[in-house]
Amino acid sequence: MTGEGGNGSDYGEAAEVRDGEVAERLRRWRLVLGGDTADGTGHGLSGQDAAMDRTLSALYGRDDKGQAGRDRAAGLGASAPSVARWLGDVRTYFPASVVQVMQRDAIDRLGLSTLLLEPEMLEAVEADVHLVGTLLSLTKAMPETTRETARAVVRKVVDDLEKRLASRTRATLTGALDRSARVSRPRHHDIDWNRTIAANLKHYLPEHGTVVPERLVGYGRAARSVRKDVVLCIDQSGSMAASVVYASVFGAVLASMRSLTTRLVAFDTSVVDLTDQLDDPVDVLFGTQLGGGTDINRALAHCQARITRPADTVVVLISDLFEGGIRQEMLKRVAAMKASGVQFVALLALSDEGAPAYDREHAAALAALGAPAFACTPDLFPEVMAAAIEKRPLPIPDGAWGGPGC
Repeated sequence: MTGEGGNGSDYGEAAEVRDGEVAERLRRWRLVLGGDTADGTGHGLSGQDAAMDRTLSALYGRDDKGQAGRDRAAGLGASAPSVARWLGDVRTYFPASVVQVMQRDAIDRLGLSTLLLEPEMLEAVEADVHLVGTLLSLTKAMPETTRETARAVVRKVVDDLEKRLASRTRATLTGALDRSARVSRPRHHDIDWNRTIAANLKHYLPEHGTVVPERLVGYGRAARSVRKDVVLCIDQSGSMAASVVYASVFGAVLASMRSLTTRLVAFDTSVVDLTDQLDDPVDVLFGTQLGGGTDINRALAHCQARITRPADTVVVLISDLFEGGIRQEMLKRVAAMKASGVQFVALLALSDEGAPAYDREHAAALAALGAPAFACTPDLFPEVMAAAIEKRPLPIPDGAWGGPGC
């Protein structure tokens, strides 16, 4: 009897678990599908779930033309008070990563960019890289009453990025600079054994199973004896907003390293040199002007004219390569820089946004010149710069133009 009762109890508990799992699936599908009569769930919502559904409906309860759906009325009016209330609800019911996605969708789907020009709105939003890009595109239309609030929002995002990226970038590049400064008579603790062995393989004695190190290769002292020049050439057309934000932060980090000299140039159809503002990436960002066309050739001409030590220079072009200038001249400049000893890096994007849209013909042309073009995440960027400084192969993702898989 005890065994049978136990089995019955276990069966009942298992059935309850299954029923709970089914109910949770129905709840999730109901929230996704929005309660239209054709959603097929037959599941009702109450309490917090109903409030979440209203918040989602306000943004996503519309057809492709932006009109309110029949059964899912949109409650997000294009006014600051209603949007501010909605933003508060979003932050109440969803985690920060989801909030950022929903804010971005609200700006794109409902055309709420102009509302970001109101200080009350800016104080209510969850700040992220994409919001900064939107704000930068609105700077021309931004009234003075909003500008200080906007700077505070941008400052918060930039400070968070610097905390996440700066220490690893400095550590990685300091190591690369140390290794790139080889000396011929190093102290014992400064010997680079990997390079020393590689340089002396011809002196291998098979009978003794050893290499005779006739020439020692050592690490230099980067802070005293090594200086590299870095030029960041950033496309500030509207599609590159996130890349501009990350590049400005990295530019400030590189400029803070004594063993590097860093120049930052932003361009669309014109060129602006923001090097003198690198001590504050927020100033750099507000010095850019997102939008407009693209003239890569003109930007590279500006950078090329300021290269004084090509063998010790790394030029990083960050652009989707949709060139509006003279294509052949652009390619000639890249070829000339590489021939003079410049390490040339072409990044199609510097962001976490995934594979970007880019000009494949121009990417292939750069790869043919020995300058592979690829998208780079912020976490990979220090490794890319370290490889360029050491003049070793770049850590190119599979499928990039000129990289593995092409």
